Amino acid sequence: MATGAALSHSAVRTYSECPLRYRFLYIDRLPEAPRPYFSFGRTIHAVLEELLRPLVIPSERRAGTGVSQRTLDEWSKPGSNAATSPGLMTVPDLERTYERLWSSEGYGSPEEESRYRSLGSDMLRRYYAELLRSPPAPVAVEEHLEATWEGIPLHGYIDRLDRTPDGGLEIVDYKTSREISGEEVRTSDQLSLYQVLVEQNYARPVERLTLYHLRSLTPLAVPRRDAEALDGLLERVAGVRDGIRAKDFEPTPGRVCQRCEFKSLCPEFRNVPETDRKRLSTLVDRFLSLREQELKVEDELRAAAETLHREAERLAVHRLPGSRYVLVRRREESWHFPPEAVGPLIDAETPSGHANAWDAESIRRWLKDPRTDPAARRRVREKGQRTVRWFWAVDDTGKEPAARKG
Repeated sequence: MATGAALSHSAVRTYSECPLRYRFLYIDRLPEAPRPYFSFGRTIHAVLEELLRPLVIPSERRAGTGVSQRTLDEWSKPGSNAATSPGLMTVPDLERTYERLWSSEGYGSPEEESRYRSLGSDMLRRYYAELLRSPPAPVAVEEHLEATWEGIPLHGYIDRLDRTPDGGLEIVDYKTSREISGEEVRTSDQLSLYQVLVEQNYARPVERLTLYHLRSLTPLAVPRRDAEALDGLLERVAGVRDGIRAKDFEPTPGRVCQRCEFKSLCPEFRNVPETDRKRLSTLVDRFLSLREQELKVEDELRAAAETLHREAERLAVHRLPGSRYVLVRRREESWHFPPEAVGPLIDAETPSGHANAWDAESIRRWLKDPRTDPAARRRVREKGQRTVRWFWAVDDTGKEPAARKG
């Protein structure tokens, strides 16, 4: 994927976890290591796509591309008997489809593959029985959608898009994992991104977002995301897009490293060549020795400065001569104005008369503004917190000292 290509949820998540891993996968196109749960999930999704395809009644798309599937007049309302739908698989058909689409890629042993295979067969049989009891009304399955969101190109594959009884749309995403939680469906960026894609491609609004847990046949549904949630997602997606454009692909060590297949290419884990190891080992040891000395000197310098401050206060002097130079004691004052405390006071004095977002810099500008009423300035200063710091400067020229040493 080039730096200007459309972003998917997987791409955004990968970059957020580790920009360097994103580069390896989406720009360098290095192959991802096969894993059993990837292979198993792809197989189950492919079988469900073929199983549900005969039930699909297309909905209105914003950009018509020609409808070749069944028409809206033939749509079976939710709750009708799916077994009467033309072309629906029988159980033997389902089993043959599962065998045909099964992939052995990624399994560590025949025993592991056999366990997954049995799990999938049981899962699909139970799903089929549930399908006959309570058939959905899909308008699309495994639908690839593209959109541009605030100038950012996006794309994604929607597992299933259903028509709701009220005429809206429900996004359904299958999960083959061991378990999912209500928190996951409430916070899923994947579902939020799918809502954006669907609503930019379909005329009807999204009403519900659902994660369907296939192992337990449990749908976890929440209402559509509100504007605040989508704004937060847009900010994260824009941050990823900006990082990719800037070619910022630095590694981010974390939990993802445990399962990363690119450790040998990553500077966080790549080994130093033997030809350079001895020379660099000496340099590392020298650096650590200097760091220890630096920390020791910093402690000694701080202690000496504090002692000199106490002596200067005792003698009531600001200049202490040495054998070469003179140390001059100087005072530095700073103020902190809590915005929550002084903001309302300043708002009351501003001509606009409405609340503003006051930060430390804007408060300082307001205080220095010659147009500010002196009495108002005094009231605000009373809320401020003053910090005074004394430091030593070296006078090596007989002129006003400039170098601060402690």
